[in-house]
Amino acid sequence: MKLGLFLKDRLYIIIIFIAFYVVNLLFLLASKVDLFLILFFSITLFSIIACVILIEYKRRKDFYDTLITNTEKLDKAYLVLETISYPNFYEGELLYNNLYEINKSMSENVGSLKKQVDDFKEYVEMWIHEVKIPIASLSLLLYNNKNLYDKKTMKIVSQIDNYVEQVLYYTRCENLEKDYLIKRTSLAKVLANVAIRNKDDLLENEIDLEIDDRGISVLSDSKWLEFILNQIVNNCIKYKDSNKESHIKIWVVDTKNKTNLFIEDNGIGIDDGDIDRVFDKAFTGVNGRKYSKSTGMGLFIVKNLITKLGHGIEIESKKGNYTRVTIAFYKNSFYDVVH
Repeated sequence: MKLGLFLKDRLYIIIIFIAFYVVNLLFLLASKVDLFLILFFSITLFSIIACVILIEYKRRKDFYDTLITNTEKLDKAYLVLETISYPNFYEGELLYNNLYEINKSMSENVGSLKKQVDDFKEYVEMWIHEVKIPIASLSLLLYNNKNLYDKKTMKIVSQIDNYVEQVLYYTRCENLEKDYLIKRTSLAKVLANVAIRNKDDLLENEIDLEIDDRGISVLSDSKWLEFILNQIVNNCIKYKDSNKESHIKIWVVDTKNKTNLFIEDNGIGIDDGDIDRVFDKAFTGVNGRKYSKSTGMGLFIVKNLITKLGHGIEIESKKGNYTRVTIAFYKNSFYDVVH
């Protein structure tokens, strides 16, 4: 809070005071009052008005400076009232009380909206569980009657199942802590499930899958990890290079502090301009627009789940050569001691 602007805002009071002083000064001079008394009166009057202005300025400055500073520092600015003291001047009290009522009203509205969103998410989850039953039945029917249906039909059903699963994990990722269990997880078992799920697509696209898990286990949630790896392998298949023999290589490197899982394909690769944005929500990039109808949600969900699980993920690529995804599983000695 600047003193110059404070005085400018009270300029009319200063003008009235000066006019009052001039009138009184003329009256004293006309009454032939002693000059010493006039000087004493002037100094006293100006000292009083200066003290009043400075005291009022100080009271307001302390309150407003704290309010502005704390608002700028807080990520959630609406919590600023929790960080400041109740003001000791009338205008500040009015502001504080009104901000309190505004925050209270906002909290009630946010609470109501949150409940609506939570209810909708619960409905979506329930609907997904219900719809996955007929999808699974349809997949089984197609598998048992391959002579009656072409591969394209089976592929479409598989895509529907994958997109439905994406929606399920997306609705859950904000409250992941309620639905995951961190424990020793065998990479071999998880990768085997991923390979089985993508078996038909791998065979149809003539893609060799090489896995070297070295029998290593990591701290993670097997169900969520399987979904994450399935999304990555799906992308490897989706963006294969039809002009050369395709392969997907998965291997593990174990170090003292972490275990790195590498998934690499020799597909079309990612443009240099897109590589830093592949984890952004709804980002499809050049490949998504040119080679496949992509939602841009797969890797976004993967990134969120990886972060929630406490793992790390990186992606590197060379256009027309390869794409490599690295997932880092950090080791926790405390977990081993407890168990």
